[in-house]
This record gives sequence, structure tokens and C-alpha cells, in this order.
Amino acid sequence: MIRRAVETDAKDILSLLLQVHRVHSAGRPDIFKVGGRKYTPEELKGIIADDERPIFVHENAEGVVDGYVFCVYEYTEESPSVYAMKTMYIDDLCVDEKLRGSHIGSALYDYAKCVAKENGCYRVTLHVWELNPGAKAFYEKQGLKPLYTAMEDIL
Repeated sequence: MIRRAVETDAKDILSLLLQVHRVHSAGRPDIFKVGGRKYTPEELKGIIADDERPIFVHENAEGVVDGYVFCVYEYTEESPSVYAMKTMYIDDLCVDEKLRGSHIGSALYDYAKCVAKENGCYRVTLHVWELNPGAKAFYEKQGLKPLYTAMEDIL
């Protein structure tokens, strides 16, 4: 079952956030601190309550959250060079590492995409780290295409 996250989901979501962070800190320890996580419990509580930053969760038959997708509505104002646009940005998507390949991630992405369309979004965007080829392949399988490439030169 996929639904909007509620405050009682925080413990499960925080556990999944650690899994994502382990992938990032293993791949880029120069950027990501080992043992960290993207949000504190207090920040997560605020995000769960924010309608502009909905989190959707996949809940198993026992009521445990085993996947999530963090979304953020973004608004581009019209200017002489670009059109006004509403976008759903996927800030984070995670499925419990023991359940990857079970199509929970696809279901979460499809759910977020439907919500975006229902709420007048023109597109869904996200960032994927080069250190995570599995995630990149997953998103390409969902039909996403590169929008731009960010490059770096470490000094």
C-alpha cells in the first residue's frame, strides 16, 4: 500500500535514510559523513507535515514502511526566457535494501508521478549521483532522461 507519510512513520523512514546515506558516504566520503543522515528527526517531522514537500511511503502487510519517496513542489516564474512551470522534484527515493528488485521503487515512482500530474505539474525531476549506478539504471528504466550534467573539478 502506498500512502502519504504520517508522523508515526518517522522511525522507519529514518532507518531507510541511513541506508541511502551509507551508499553515498561509501561512494563519496569526501562529501558525505560516515554515519550521518540527510534529515534529523525534528526536520523529518516538519517535512511530513508540509504539503509542499509530501513524502509517500510503501507499507507492507505488517504495517512497516519499507520504501519512501520524498517530493518537493518547485515553481519557476515566467520570464522573458522561460515559461512558468510547476515541477515535482524527487528529493529522495529508497526501498529497503533487502527488498530491492521487488518493484516497490517503481510503484513509488509511478505514484509520485500520478500525484504530480493530478496537481498540475509539467514534469518530474531528480538528481542521481554518479556513485550510484544502480539508482541511475533504475531511473532510466522508469523513463527518465538526463536534463543536464553537473561537473566538478576537486581542488
